[in-house]
Amino acid sequence: MAELEVKDLAQAVIERMAECKDPRFKKVMTSLVKHVHSFVQEVQLTPDEWMGTIEFLTAAGQMCDEKRQEFILLSDTLGVSMAVVGIEQAKGAAAALKAKPTALKATEATVLGPFFWEGAPELALGADITGDSSGTPAYYHGRVTDTAGQPVAHCTLDVWSGDGDGFYDLQKGPDAPMALRARFHTDADGNYRFWSIKPAYYPVPDDGPVGGMLRRMGRHPNRPGHMHTMLSAPGYERLITHLFVSDSPFLDSDAVFGVRNSLIVDFEAHPAGTAPDGRVMSTSFHTAYYDFKLVPSA
Repeated sequence: MAELEVKDLAQAVIERMAECKDPRFKKVMTSLVKHVHSFVQEVQLTPDEWMGTIEFLTAAGQMCDEKRQEFILLSDTLGVSMAVVGIEQAKGAAAALKAKPTALKATEATVLGPFFWEGAPELALGADITGDSSGTPAYYHGRVTDTAGQPVAHCTLDVWSGDGDGFYDLQKGPDAPMALRARFHTDADGNYRFWSIKPAYYPVPDDGPVGGMLRRMGRHPNRPGHMHTMLSAPGYERLITHLFVSDSPFLDSDAVFGVRNSLIVDFEAHPAGTAPDGRVMSTSFHTAYYDFKLVPSA
């Protein structure tokens, strides 16, 4: 067996994939092998550093369970998640413009994040999902249309956020129930409305290996306040995005690089009184208005 030099190892690995039957998988793995080997040589990676990397990834895997995904957090904090989101959305936007040159710009996407919990309760429009959670009440309303401005009726709208102290239900122990999350459906004119809270800024979970990485990088773990939204309807591309609070700290240094200017929303403050939906509020509250635009499926 011929001995291989360091510079030849990447090509040798690639040649071993000659019998691979999946063209896309082969393309991805070929590029990955090239970049990994190039990285190792560029930084002259030491055995101790490589073992440290393996231990870091092992620890990340050990932190994962049904309510925590450390690898999503790692991807998010390295900007990889947003890179993938951006590439995918650019494809959809290009296809929409090609099909209809006068199409409106679609709502920008952002990261799913590690706190999505499948199975949120389906509630009627206008419902209040605040429960006993801390935070200032906020009324969310707006419309869902396509990029031609036509309403998307019966669109599924999943929403979730942390509480007024910045904590999600998933962070409150294994027996904590769902809170500040629900699923709604737009009406025949594409309208949506519900009550929740004005989200607070919060740190991503930093008690694991990703938190240690951030500290070593000299970075903070904070995200600006935001309401997660996921919209889906037959005939349209699924949209995962956020509504960011315009006066929240960390808009310019989001730990997961998810902020988009088009997603920053003014939460208008109101004194106690009658809300836009006719509800009489005994305390001050906020209102947040935002229209979503979905891309038709190709």
